[in-house]
Amino acid sequence: MNQDRESSQNSGGTDQVLGLVTDPDMPTQVGSRLKDRLAEWLGERTGGKWVVEVVSHPVTAGEFDSERILQDLERFRDRYGWGYAICLTDLPLLLGKGPLLADASIRRRAALVSLPALGALGPYRRMLRILTRLLDDLVEAEGTGRTIGRLAPVRRTVPEDQRVDARYVTSRVRGWLRLVAGMVRGNRPWQLLWGLSSALAAALAATGFGLFTSTVWQIGDVLSPWRAAGAMLFSLTLMTVWLIAAHGLWERVGDGVRDRRVALLYNTSTVVTLTLGVACLYGLVYVVSFVAAISLIDPSVLANMVGHPAGPATYARLAWMVATMAIIAGSLGSSLETDAAVRQAAYGYREEQRRARHAEESERADESGRTERAET
Repeated sequence: MNQDRESSQNSGGTDQVLGLVTDPDMPTQVGSRLKDRLAEWLGERTGGKWVVEVVSHPVTAGEFDSERILQDLERFRDRYGWGYAICLTDLPLLLGKGPLLADASIRRRAALVSLPALGALGPYRRMLRILTRLLDDLVEAEGTGRTIGRLAPVRRTVPEDQRVDARYVTSRVRGWLRLVAGMVRGNRPWQLLWGLSSALAAALAATGFGLFTSTVWQIGDVLSPWRAAGAMLFSLTLMTVWLIAAHGLWERVGDGVRDRRVALLYNTSTVVTLTLGVACLYGLVYVVSFVAAISLIDPSVLANMVGHPAGPATYARLAWMVATMAIIAGSLGSSLETDAAVRQAAYGYREEQRRARHAEESERADESGRTERAET
């Protein structure tokens, strides 16, 4: 962490140091990727030498108030001897009227950015822009005009309570949409493909059964596109709902969350994450079914069964039906997964840890309740 600083000091230079305290997982990836560009930008901006150090630490764990996060960040700055400190968190932060993107405190020489509020697209580019804006607020440099481009729909405000010196917020509608999209991206829905091994195994087993069952061939061939699409949507919905219900993924107000808006955010991101993850699983099973059907089923045999020549469209309809049936079987297979495995597959680091902590607290509360009843 201090190699860049030491090498510059050995060469006779005096560096100013910016510390990035990042939550584990994606915020750490973003901070590590941007640190060199930030050091270069600061050097050009101030005419001095800068080093940017990245420390991965869940400094925002259990916090939902930006003021407390900035207080903790100030202690980090003092501990490491940094000139300035910025926290990159994957925590969704809310104000009275909408999402909070960033806060800056000149007195503390500290700032924070909520990564999900940047949205799902272009997180590195958007993070670089908001970080340079925050550094313009924190670092007293000559020529502080904005040279970093537009970051619509973000606007800069100065809170009336004066707890922070600059606050960046987004428009209400687009801000909420960006926040949910950012939370979903942080969960990485595509990793559900490999995280639910039992569901995938059950789906592939059902695929093998469907490919060698003539009744499935006939149903897949005569089913209209609308009915086939309806069956597909039913299978996707069934597996999504099954995962949520069977593994307790639905957030309730009072169960570790006191704000209804936060509960709504978590539930919305969970539904979207699982839906996209299950859709990826469906796509994989469809490709496997299509390739296996073409490889294993002779066109003359299939044509004799469905009553007309078998072309690519016939195989595509067959694979569609088989994949739909396989996902329904995969829903049942997902019941064999442990709650911890599903959380790990469905969520990013912070959300997985938060839900695991709540599950442990609930188990302890249930155990305490059983003990009290036994004693009475």
